[in-house]
Amino acid sequence: MAELLLVLDSEEIPARMQEAAAKELARGLSAALDGLNPRDAAPFWGPRRIAVSLNVDAEIPASTKSERGPRESAPEQALAGFLRKHGAIRDDLVLESGFWVLNRATPPVKAAERIAQAVPELLWRFPWPKSMRWGKGSNFTWVRPLRRIVCLLDGALVPFALATDHDDAHGLRSGTTTEGHRFMAPEPFEVTSAAQWQRELAERKVVVDATERADRVVSGVAEQAQKAGLKLVPDVGLVDEVAGLTEWPVALLGRIDDAFMDLPPEVMQVSMRINQRYFALRDAQDKAAPFFAFVANMDFADGGALTIAGNERVLRARFADARHFWDLDRKIKLVDRVGALDAVTFHAKLGSQGARVARIEKLAAEIARAMALSDQQIVDAARAARLAKADLTTGMVGEFPELQGVMGGYYARHDGETENVAQAVAEHYMPRGLNDDTPRAPVSVAVALADRIDLLAAFFAIGETPSGSGDPYGLRRAALGVIRIIRDNGLRLDLNGLFEQAAANLPANLSEGGELPALLSFIAERLRVQLRNEGERHDVLAAILAGGLDGDLVRLLARTEALARMLGSEDGVNLLAASKRAANILRIENKKDGPHDGVPDPALYVQDEERALASALDDAHTTIRVALVEERFTDAMRDAAALRPTLDRFFDAVTVNDPEPERRRNRLRLLNRIGETLAGIADFGQIEG
Repeated sequence: MAELLLVLDSEEIPARMQEAAAKELARGLSAALDGLNPRDAAPFWGPRRIAVSLNVDAEIPASTKSERGPRESAPEQALAGFLRKHGAIRDDLVLESGFWVLNRATPPVKAAERIAQAVPELLWRFPWPKSMRWGKGSNFTWVRPLRRIVCLLDGALVPFALATDHDDAHGLRSGTTTEGHRFMAPEPFEVTSAAQWQRELAERKVVVDATERADRVVSGVAEQAQKAGLKLVPDVGLVDEVAGLTEWPVALLGRIDDAFMDLPPEVMQVSMRINQRYFALRDAQDKAAPFFAFVANMDFADGGALTIAGNERVLRARFADARHFWDLDRKIKLVDRVGALDAVTFHAKLGSQGARVARIEKLAAEIARAMALSDQQIVDAARAARLAKADLTTGMVGEFPELQGVMGGYYARHDGETENVAQAVAEHYMPRGLNDDTPRAPVSVAVALADRIDLLAAFFAIGETPSGSGDPYGLRRAALGVIRIIRDNGLRLDLNGLFEQAAANLPANLSEGGELPALLSFIAERLRVQLRNEGERHDVLAAILAGGLDGDLVRLLARTEALARMLGSEDGVNLLAASKRAANILRIENKKDGPHDGVPDPALYVQDEERALASALDDAHTTIRVALVEERFTDAMRDAAALRPTLDRFFDAVTVNDPEPERRRNRLRLLNRIGETLAGIADFGQIEG
């Protein structure tokens, strides 16, 4: 076993590309060195280098490969073609079992020889999302100019060059030296092993391990915040990005000018995060603190005082821009901005944002009525829907699109709108992601649902539906948002009716076209995926959905839960087995002379078990349906489970395929009756188990 270390030093690599590139390097190198049994691959990434260390065998052992050629009796042309294909002569062939066979012995290959061949090929075709050319005369590309290549096998240089016959590849070739921090330890040093490389880089102010850098960022910023009696606003994405921008993270604390502390905290946080990669802090009352934390990439002789002052100056300029937008935007009321949305194209086939707002306004009022809200809340829902998209025309949202909705809420309060309206404008984009909260205020819920239901109906109407992994309009996210809002708030809504209403609001040429008939199936599939992700029995939901999507998702899920609970009992398991047995027999016999549907004839029953089953099914058929209509799902499942002993006795005592044809057909109709009775609950054939 030998240790292979490959280090690629370059100019600064974008933080978002580093991890994926290092892992791709490890994967690609392992694949290229397959014959050397690569193992224990460890990728490393940072701002100025990606690397991988792994263990490989010392050599690829010798081997013999046999190629079977044409038969001994084959024409000479066939044999000549075989020899030409493999570059062999006739004396190389032997006869085995009537066939010409070429046995080729491959000598052992030293690991260094194979690595020297594989690494240049890998680097020439390395799949960076974006790469660049530099210098003159070479077509070799890298994400940023590649400066050094360290390639060691058990501490010894593996010599190779990237040059080809027609390209010098900037003269890049493998070596044994690398360098430390760009400013604090730029001198090159010799590398002898992966451990020594990491240790000496740490001594030269470079933390190789990305997780350790992220930990230093979090602990350093938290320590600075704690010293000031503050707490850090968690931001995992920003921590990872900063860890990818710094080799030697040093946390510092700056102060925010009091003149800007009246800006909305969301504006301050987004401006600091997007423009400067600063961390927001909060005080003991959980309010925005007049401080910010940031991470430098080096130690400072003055403790960072000069750097802090510089960053405070930069932040003042950023906040001055934000204040400009904040003051300017408030000079025009949101309601007066609505007309400008007519000039904003939403989609070429769906018209303007103004037209969409009109549809959402109408639908929000309908949803509010369906939620049995008060007259004032219905008015508020329509008003909030009318104002919801108006902040798209503001300078602040133009500068920071992440603040859509949030700024609308602030501007609505400034304009004197009711709290219900302002809150709904601010919250109607919720949930923005899988882990985001859903709106809970009734008016906010109505507007949030209207926004998404209109979006889904409109794009399905023009046939722009998700395909494969492509979902450019975020329709899967919108559907999951609808489902989450309804489930979290326990809303008893007729989703089918709301989609019909949304479709009716579309232009006449779209209201019945496109993929609208597939919209309910799309929602059902999203619901099934959501249950699967939650670890619930999504197959039970699929079985219930076989009868069509119940637009009342709360009722649908209650029914699913009751059935899943019943199937978890012994009676449920046996009932499922019996129903599948009946369905299998019926399917086979239907192929012979079916279908065997219709009402069984009681006069043809000859055994008590037949009569008992017929009677039990008649009773269950009625009681199950009544219970389902009255939403007594547990009672319906109990009535279904009660069939189990009668079914067991029937299958134990009765031969379905009786020699008497009429009796056989009658018994098959009785089996069909089992499926009809249980179909009111679900299609048991789709349930796993």
